[in-house]
Amino acid sequence: MKISDNQITELYRFTREHFVEHYDVQTELVDHLANDIEQIWQAQPNLSFQEARTISFKKFGVFGFMDVVEQKQKAMNKRYWKILLRFIKEWFTLPKIITTSLIFMLFFTVLQSVYAKEILFVSIFSLVIIDFYYLFKNRGKKKQKKEKIFLLESMIGETRNGFTALMLLNVCSSINSLDVDFHTLSIYWILLIAFFATLTCIVFYIIGFVIPSKAEELLSETYPEYKIL
Repeated sequence: MKISDNQITELYRFTREHFVEHYDVQTELVDHLANDIEQIWQAQPNLSFQEARTISFKKFGVFGFMDVVEQKQKAMNKRYWKILLRFIKEWFTLPKIITTSLIFMLFFTVLQSVYAKEILFVSIFSLVIIDFYYLFKNRGKKKQKKEKIFLLESMIGETRNGFTALMLLNVCSSINSLDVDFHTLSIYWILLIAFFATLTCIVFYIIGFVIPSKAEELLSETYPEYKIL
C-alpha cells in the first residue's frame, strides 16, 4: 500500500498538533513517517492508516518529535552563525574595510574624550530607539501570517526582533555602571575597547538589517523548495 495525498496532508496536520511549527522540520518528519507507515503496511497490511501511524509515532519515544526538533534547531543555529560570520568577514574586505576603519577611528577618538561615557551612552541609546522605530514601522507592513514558515526564516526574524536591541541595551547598561573614565586608560585598552565597539556596531547592523534584507536569498540557498512554495 502507498500513502495517499490526503494521508500526507493528515501527517502534516499530525506533526503540527505535536508542536512541530516549522515547515522544513514537518516535511522531514512527514517523509519519515510516510516511509515507515508503508513498511509497516507491508508487514501488517490489515492495519488502518491511524493504527500504522500510531505504531510509527511510538518509535520516536516518550518525548515524541521533540528530540528531532531540538536537533534541527541546533543544526540551524550553527548555520545561522556561519551566515553571520560570513557577513562579518565581508566588513574586513574592500571597500567595506574603509567604513569599518572610520567607525573604529570614531570610537578611538571618542574614548579619549572626557565625555566618552556620555557620548557612548547617548549613541547606543539612539541606536536602540532607531531599532525599535524600524520594528514598529515594519510591523504594519507585515503580510498575513504564513502557514508555511521555515526554521531559518523564523530564526532570522526572532534574532532580528530580540537580540540586537537586547545586546545594545546590555552594553549601554554596562557603560553606565562602569566607574572608569575611558580617557584615563592606557592606549592599548582604548584600542581594544574601540575594536569591540566597532565589532558590536557591525554585528548590530548585520543582524538587524543585512541578513533580513537577504532573507529570500538565504532561504532559497537553504531550501530548494522555498521558491516553489
